[in-house]
Amino acid sequence: MKLHIQHGHLIDPANGIDAPHDVYIDDGKIVGIGNKPEGFAADHVLDASCMIVAPGLVDLSVRLREPGYEYKATLESEMQAALQGGVTSLVCPPDTDPVLDEPGLVEMLKHRARSLNQSHVYPLGALTRGLQGQALSEMAELTDAGCIGFSQADEPILDTNVLLRALQYAQTFGYTVWLRPQDPHLGKGGIAHSGPIASRLGLSGVPVMAETIALQTIFELVRATGARVHLCRISSAAGIDLVRAAKKEGLPLTCDVGAHYLHLTDHDIGFFDSHARLSPPLRSQRDRDALRAGVLDGTVDAICSDHAPVDDDEKLLPFAEASPGATGLELLLSLALKWAEEVVDPKAGPISRAIAKVSVDAARVIGLPAGQLAVGSVADLCVFDPLARWTVDAKALASQGKHTPFVGYELTGRVMATVVSGRLAYQRNA
Repeated sequence: MKLHIQHGHLIDPANGIDAPHDVYIDDGKIVGIGNKPEGFAADHVLDASCMIVAPGLVDLSVRLREPGYEYKATLESEMQAALQGGVTSLVCPPDTDPVLDEPGLVEMLKHRARSLNQSHVYPLGALTRGLQGQALSEMAELTDAGCIGFSQADEPILDTNVLLRALQYAQTFGYTVWLRPQDPHLGKGGIAHSGPIASRLGLSGVPVMAETIALQTIFELVRATGARVHLCRISSAAGIDLVRAAKKEGLPLTCDVGAHYLHLTDHDIGFFDSHARLSPPLRSQRDRDALRAGVLDGTVDAICSDHAPVDDDEKLLPFAEASPGATGLELLLSLALKWAEEVVDPKAGPISRAIAKVSVDAARVIGLPAGQLAVGSVADLCVFDPLARWTVDAKALASQGKHTPFVGYELTGRVMATVVSGRLAYQRNA
């Protein structure tokens, strides 16, 4: 299919483009930017007047809930949510049922995703068998099956010797290990940030040192092994300070932050609103501000949606009993733009900075040649209206998980079309 996107304002942080340009696509690739290729005759013309044409978003944490948790979400529903959010590439954790610790399961998931012909899916394999934190998984076989890294998701490894062996093995073969820094003992049973709000509400707390102690352990193991580690969902000011120092030291680390944590604090729990029951928990305003600053100065490599759809039976419960998690795929772009609007100097190109954190910077974490719009690259694009204001309505979300703490919020920036591998995969009705 030959696609011509005309009259749009092209923003491509990877190549320093921020100007009006037409984009020409043929056979799944970008064949021209600005100048029409000789002999090009479009099969379809997409009018992007008053809109921004950007690289397709790359999301580093999307729970698709398949296999095993189809009552929470299905591959069909979440892939449609990805398209409506402009997400063309996504990473899914291994905490499915059964766990992604066998090559056949990974191949099945990738086959299912390919059959839907929508966004690109990049699975993380289980770091240990069954995520039980004991025996290492067959990382080489899982890599051959299509895994781009290895993770425990939210499951802890209680024996540090096991984590050491995992990092030694990963370093030997050049694999990346994705870790959630949370001490399994200090954070055990906690459901809210340790502080005045949790005390006032009578909720058990998760102290910041549950994150910082885990980070210190990871850093020591990285120093000993040289393994490449991606830190998932940093949530505190102290954690950001430690990551900043570790990166300055030269440790091979990257990290991300969930979009929710750039805007909300533990005050948003309100009167036990289970929509704000997240893991890690929403922390203090000081922590939120430090996360925002960490994204701005590059300590945080990428913003992710931390998409974790939860069904009504597990969410519409008293706060302490509700399952943690929130839908986020369709909110990622707007929340990134909101961060940039509130933090980035207008002279520094806030929209471009926001797009970078959810596209090319995220792609670099997983070593993908995605998140850019160079001639010859795969045509994954997101076309959005930067001025469109919309109210988050749970019923209007494509995700099967309708629960998010942003229900009722008015956000700016609406995805109008998504192109995946040169195919117009989604176009919002006017």
